[in-house]
Amino acid sequence: MPEIRAARREDAERCAALCREALDRLQEQRGGALLARRELGLVARALVRPGGMDRLLADARRRIVVSCLDGVVVGLALGRVEEVGGASIGIIEGCYVEPPARRAGAGRALVGALVDWFGAAGCRGVDAGALPGDRAAKSLLEASGFKARLITMHRSEP
Repeated sequence: MPEIRAARREDAERCAALCREALDRLQEQRGGALLARRELGLVARALVRPGGMDRLLADARRRIVVSCLDGVVVGLALGRVEEVGGASIGIIEGCYVEPPARRAGAGRALVGALVDWFGAAGCRGVDAGALPGDRAAKSLLEASGFKARLITMHRSEP
């Protein structure tokens, strides 16, 4: 079973490498390039820049958790608390686990750690996204109690 813990400053290089790997893999999926540029772009770019981990860790409305196997960081999940209509809602901005570590339950444990943190922060709900056709992400989220509430449609040209 993986160890799940809050990310630390010394995890910065490994988390940045995992983030780059996740962004590269997004390019292969339908809608992934736009997601990488838009929704994930800001936090991902912040994480891979020098000092980015420090800035994210200093933000009380954000949380980065990592999954470790045998002391090695093999996955990470990023979340933030957002105010919506006078209530707080948790947003899972991203979750990525290296393919060899996926069968160990790391993804589900990362999502669970963020959900627990959102609950402690007083959030009324949690949102997470999955790309169309990404059955693995959808299965992970559904197994963690998520249900679809919105499908975003996109048209490439006006």
